[in-house]
Amino acid sequence: MRPSWISTTRLAKIPDGLPLDKAAGLSVTYGTSLHALKQRAKMKAGESLLVLGASGGVGLAAVEIGKAMGACVIAGASSEEKLAFARRYGATETINTASDDLRERLKALAPKGIDVVYDPVGGPLTEIALRSLAWKGRLLVIGFASGEIPRPPLNIPLLKGCDIRGVYWGEFTAREREANRENLAQLIDWAKSGVLSVHVHATYPLEDYRKAFDAIAKRQVLGKTLLKLAPTAD
Repeated sequence: MRPSWISTTRLAKIPDGLPLDKAAGLSVTYGTSLHALKQRAKMKAGESLLVLGASGGVGLAAVEIGKAMGACVIAGASSEEKLAFARRYGATETINTASDDLRERLKALAPKGIDVVYDPVGGPLTEIALRSLAWKGRLLVIGFASGEIPRPPLNIPLLKGCDIRGVYWGEFTAREREANRENLAQLIDWAKSGVLSVHVHATYPLEDYRKAFDAIAKRQVLGKTLLKLAPTAD
């Protein structure tokens, strides 16, 4: 009997020509980002998109998908190396969140405000980004890589008519299976055609998972990190 947690509706056939490592990198990070921008933000071509933590796994996915959807992508990251990486994969503008004044830079880049903020970082950057939203802007809560869950003042959404929208990709795949299938098909098509790079920073043997998590915790990873099972002898 198949375990109850296994669902074929969450599976997709890998087409010929798409390398397995890139296919493996599509599922969670790119699935999360497409769901966030498409179903949760309902982002339109021509809108401005601020991606915080833009050089990490989900951040890079949001940069690439944002570009594919026709957004003007502004990447925020904590070093010039990470910003150059984000520009390589589609960011139009960049902000060094460790040294720049985020609020002032956003005012200069988008005087009328940002339409969509993609936030996997949390911490003090969240409130600044929220205050920088345009009228009816959307802040997407992806996660809290900074380790701090922010508590933004709720008068800001009231005054700006803006939304704070949570993104829970795992629950989306269970509750909205047809939409998830459509998203997976779109991601696979984009990856196969080269629209998405699905950049893999490093691949570790499964037994070295501690090294992989340590690199992620130290923010040394650009893009996606994979764990690989060693082939077993017949």
